[in-house]
Amino acid sequence: MTSPANHYFIITEKPEYYTHINPGHICYISEHSYKRHSSSSKLPVFPFTTSSCLDYDIDRKCLSALPVKSAELLLALPDEAERLKWFREGAALPTALGLTLGTAVIVQAGEEELRGSIRYIGRLTKTQNPLSATFFGIELQVADRGQGDTDGSHQRETLFSCAKDCGVFVPFSRVRPLVPSSLSPSGPEPQPRTEELSSGDRVTYYTSNKTGHGMVVDVLETEGKHFVRISTDMDENGKTGGEVKVPLDCVTKGEVPAEAEGMDVDAPLVEQNKDDLYLSLTVNSVVEVTLAKGNSYGIIRWIGHLTDKEQIMAGLELEEDRGVSDGTFKNKRHFTCPPKRALFVKLISCRPDSRFQSNSANRSKKMLKQDDTESVGELELSSVKLETVPPISTEQVNEILIGQMKGIQGHCNSCYMDAALFSLFSCSSVLDSMLFKSTAPQDAPIQKTLLRDIVNPLRSKGFVEGQHIMKLRQQLQKHGYSGSFTTDEKDPEEFLIVIMHNILSLEPLLKLSAGGEVQESYCYQIFLDQNHSLVLPTVQQLLEHSFHSAGLKLAEVPSCLILQMPRFGKKFKMFEKIIPSLELDITDLLSEGEHTHTHTHTHSHAQHTQTYRDRCVCVCVSGSLQCMLCGTVAEVQCTDCFKDPVFSQTGFKVFCRTCSSQVHCHPQRQSHQPSLLDIPKGYLGRLPPQALTRDKLELFAVLCIETSHYVSFIKHGPHSEDWIFFDSMADREGETDGYNIPEVRACPEVGTYLEMSPTELARQVPRDMKGVAKRLFCDAYMYLYQSTSMCIYR
Repeated sequence: MTSPANHYFIITEKPEYYTHINPGHICYISEHSYKRHSSSSKLPVFPFTTSSCLDYDIDRKCLSALPVKSAELLLALPDEAERLKWFREGAALPTALGLTLGTAVIVQAGEEELRGSIRYIGRLTKTQNPLSATFFGIELQVADRGQGDTDGSHQRETLFSCAKDCGVFVPFSRVRPLVPSSLSPSGPEPQPRTEELSSGDRVTYYTSNKTGHGMVVDVLETEGKHFVRISTDMDENGKTGGEVKVPLDCVTKGEVPAEAEGMDVDAPLVEQNKDDLYLSLTVNSVVEVTLAKGNSYGIIRWIGHLTDKEQIMAGLELEEDRGVSDGTFKNKRHFTCPPKRALFVKLISCRPDSRFQSNSANRSKKMLKQDDTESVGELELSSVKLETVPPISTEQVNEILIGQMKGIQGHCNSCYMDAALFSLFSCSSVLDSMLFKSTAPQDAPIQKTLLRDIVNPLRSKGFVEGQHIMKLRQQLQKHGYSGSFTTDEKDPEEFLIVIMHNILSLEPLLKLSAGGEVQESYCYQIFLDQNHSLVLPTVQQLLEHSFHSAGLKLAEVPSCLILQMPRFGKKFKMFEKIIPSLELDITDLLSEGEHTHTHTHTHSHAQHTQTYRDRCVCVCVSGSLQCMLCGTVAEVQCTDCFKDPVFSQTGFKVFCRTCSSQVHCHPQRQSHQPSLLDIPKGYLGRLPPQALTRDKLELFAVLCIETSHYVSFIKHGPHSEDWIFFDSMADREGETDGYNIPEVRACPEVGTYLEMSPTELARQVPRDMKGVAKRLFCDAYMYLYQSTSMCIYR
């Protein structure tokens, strides 16, 4: 449901001060706030984002108003630049708004155009945002049946009904009506389909899941719909001659040969199985073949049988113009690629691309294939549920992970994804729920790739070939989340949000409370006000200062907390060094009052308990806050004392009533305005100080960036020296036809620096720091924390 009490805008110019908000962002403001700021040059708008619950004062000149329906269409485009491009194409949105159920359309699928009709218009997922993205559900017509990825359902909800793989859900930018329109933002206006057919043309037509050939007699228009009258080669009884009247979108110009189709003319269409496998090669595998001019490299785009050939064939898209077509074989299209890039060869002639493998990896290839059918978590049969290999333990790190050709192999700007996946899954299971939660049929291949081809090999063998990461990137790009997932560098948070939110619909990891309202997100970007006094901060201090300046609290203890460090863009760091906090005490950051909180102590179920996510939880008091002076239950919080130099630089300042009175008797603090904490009645005086617990999160990984290259550090054990460093492109073999060599190394020197006092650490010259420690302290981009008690329930 959309809310009529909001005004919606698209940001058309880069706002001043807010470097993380780009043109193309959709934002909104309530009717009440809009009227209150009617004479102001700036509006306090809320961006639609999963990483912030704050409003930002944006200059009106940077904003363009959006009708609700237009905002819903644009929200379906995840890329901000693409969103802005379509907004500026004046006719695109009105054309899309004019599309209705039953409209015959053309769907852009890469370089292919599929024909279908609109069966659904609306949201795909439920959201707490005041606006939902609008998608189009298209049922593909007979000529293109089987080229979709859904039966009309999304995330177990049926939005319309059609045969398996005969439907797609797409944003408006990939749909255009069959009749003339100006939906495309560039290029000439599409011509009406009726001009393509004329009397006497030979055509192939499709009706009732059958195909036939004939000649065009006439093109008709009846009640706004186009039909083609065809003189058939055979009538519906199989006799020579006859005539049919077929909808225009069920007719293909030209005669598709029956032998190329692999079926008899006028026989029912048979869906071809595109998932046939030979050995370890599948569609999207990166392979090489030996030709007369030497080795050629490419990607398998199609696997199946061709006319008069018994062997299983593979359609390759080559890296160079050494092919023979653009994806067609005997006038039948099997896939689409640039001209002279397609080559059809026997599948047994293909072998994995050697540029992605070391000699040792090649030698163990056969053994790996055999192990895949036997090891825990690796299954070949799709009918058997895949299992998850446990994370690598501290005792296994040296044996499985340390060395070259270890970790995840990088290729073509993939370091952001390599570092993120290695950080999340190598030694931690906090987000393993992503790997086995139920998901929509069209998203299942991505989840399967993530589990079977990346996480399980990483944990069992300590190595993931670059081709599997490329396969994941291709799948994401095919889903339309970005047209450059296979080529360009992205931000780790962009990739993680696409996987967790858009693909797997994972419940938001973070619930933030601001002004009594709860906002959900997957990661938190730390922002600091200009008056902070931090010089060599810890992560604990950064988080507390950010929450204090924004007036935020945690609504509940997160199982996983992903923190983005404060930066002015990727290249400009706010601090020369940041000290990692091995434990993050979030007790003071929890919202007051009763909230869900897991204890390690035992208790009777007859006491104050409730069931939540199949676990027993206690109703606790104010995050178990203790008076910072005497240690009893805190009753008062003072935000004005937060930056008082008399107190420590960490922790919100909370007191019991007695200590608060004493503290605020001082002349310098008499102007402070302490507030009472919301403590349930009857708890005061019942809880002894020793019963009060503190909620803490453990650091398990850090992503770092230097000169646009991401690496990661993993804290894999309890000792100070239990650190490893991962670089997916640490070395390289060969030049343009070579491959990257990933490396995982132990870095115990990190523990040495963490044991230093802040004064000692401040004196350290970055270039003189031992090993790779400098990169952790100076280049931190993202910190990952986990709750050992909460992660088992999520």
